Amino acid sequence: MNKADIINKVHDVLGGTKAEAERAVDTVFDSITAAMKDGVQVSVAQFGIFEAKMREARTARNPRTGESVPVPAMRVPKFRAAKGLKDAVK
Repeated sequence: MNKADIINKVHDVLGGTKAEAERAVDTVFDSITAAMKDGVQVSVAQFGIFEAKMREARTARNPRTGESVPVPAMRVPKFRAAKGLKDAVK
């Protein structure tokens, strides 16, 4: 399933135009992204938690040359599934 499929599902449920459904889906994704950028945790009941975590600096290895390469510390997105989602997927 991709973004277009999600838009079609939203359109089927809400009606209206596909452009309105696309704006609704984009608004949800943009809101989650903006909150994570600001360091805010986004919790969706029965689905999961989206958050940005700091990954520490480390040394990686170039697979072609075997050379060690420093990787700086960075923020990375994380998702933890809620029990409701885990149970639904089983």
